[in-house]
Amino acid sequence: MNIKHLEHLLALADTGSFSRAADKLFITQSALSRSIQSLEEDLGAKVLDRIGKRNELTPLGQDVVARARHIVRDAAELRHSARLLKDGGRGAVSVGLGSGPAALLMLPLLCAASAQAGMRVSVTQGPVELQMLQLRSRQLDAMVVDMRRVIPATDLNIESMAELRAGFVVRAQHPLAAEKKVTLTDVLRYPVASTPLSDEVARLLVDQFGPQANPSDMVSLRCDDVASLVQTAARTDAIFLGVLATARSGLDDGSLVELQLTPPLAATARFAYVTLAGRTEAPAMAYFREFVRTHLRD
Repeated sequence: MNIKHLEHLLALADTGSFSRAADKLFITQSALSRSIQSLEEDLGAKVLDRIGKRNELTPLGQDVVARARHIVRDAAELRHSARLLKDGGRGAVSVGLGSGPAALLMLPLLCAASAQAGMRVSVTQGPVELQMLQLRSRQLDAMVVDMRRVIPATDLNIESMAELRAGFVVRAQHPLAAEKKVTLTDVLRYPVASTPLSDEVARLLVDQFGPQANPSDMVSLRCDDVASLVQTAARTDAIFLGVLATARSGLDDGSLVELQLTPPLAATARFAYVTLAGRTEAPAMAYFREFVRTHLRD
């Protein structure tokens, strides 16, 4: 039995057609058909019923697909381990960062990596769903993202890294900056700037402040680049809603101020370090994990 034959069957099972599977595998349909036939000859039974233009897995085919997912994954890990040994475990790190972690980790990580001889760092930003696909396809070694956006699965290791306080932030000259008591009604007189918020955070805001706090209505300036949102609040009367640590430099030098809401905002951001279960970890990733734990803080 050939690992390639199993990979081809998985592609066919996932796409549902020979043409789409062949495109995904970058082979011809005839080559894919021969591969499936070879697999059936090795097993001595059919794995696929061809019914007109439809292809359906036989009971044996369903069993083979379930087992093949583990076999193909383990084979990929063996190849990955071999590459690590061949390369001498060089310091290569390929990571995905969510909007909050990127604002807190990107610059320190690149600066730290530049001082490490032989270390190579590749950082990707984007929606958690896209990064999850990249992680599962082994384009990424790890992700640091909003824990509330990660759906638990048996093939994932999800490690809670930090829970950071959130708040409303304005420039020091903002009309609300000097107020000792600010309500959400006061806040809503100005544009609110934020990253896309999880459903869990949205429910928390609505529970605490009422329907008017629903992010879909409350947030008028929305993007994934936290630094741009903070700068917008620093230059205009817009109010930044997000992790306070991402505005740390402005809060420390007094150019930004946290609004004192009544009642106080109870929301926090929970960040997780996500890797594939069972995957061999490159030596550089141990360094990265500790780096995240050290720098992801209020």
